[in-house]
Amino acid sequence: MATDVTGSRQQPGRFSDRVGYLLKQVDSVLRARMDDVLRPLGLTVPQYACLELLGAEPGLSGAELARGAFVSRQAMNLVVKGLQDRDLITRPDTAPSGRSRPIELTPAGDTLLRTAAARVIQVETIMVSLLSDRRLQQLRSGLESCVTALENLPQRPPNSGTVPGA
Repeated sequence: MATDVTGSRQQPGRFSDRVGYLLKQVDSVLRARMDDVLRPLGLTVPQYACLELLGAEPGLSGAELARGAFVSRQAMNLVVKGLQDRDLITRPDTAPSGRSRPIELTPAGDTLLRTAAARVIQVETIMVSLLSDRRLQQLRSGLESCVTALENLPQRPPNSGTVPGA
């Protein structure tokens, strides 16, 4: 068995059985299904994420939206521009204070968000439909633990500069 940087044991095996690979596979399929239900609304997943973030916390900056949607600032600038052009969000021409220009949903943006969210929730419900309530809670807890462990990982793990067998 291989030992990871925290000292716990990791079962060797097929690449497709690794947790990281399975997470990426879920991410890929979830993203495709979200694209399928959002496309008829004229939304991309990053645009939907932007609307969701603003629905939860109006007044976020473009940089805050980028972090929350897991995209670069440059990509978020394009998302914001597209949503502004469709009158789904508003952003003042000048910052009320400092450099940040707070972004908010328009009534049309709020309406579209509600429709989009209902569709995404249906996809997520289907995704976890084979799990019992107990297993779903265990999954959530396990994923939260994975996030915490990775956030606490040093920027450069031990021996990250060496390649075995090189």
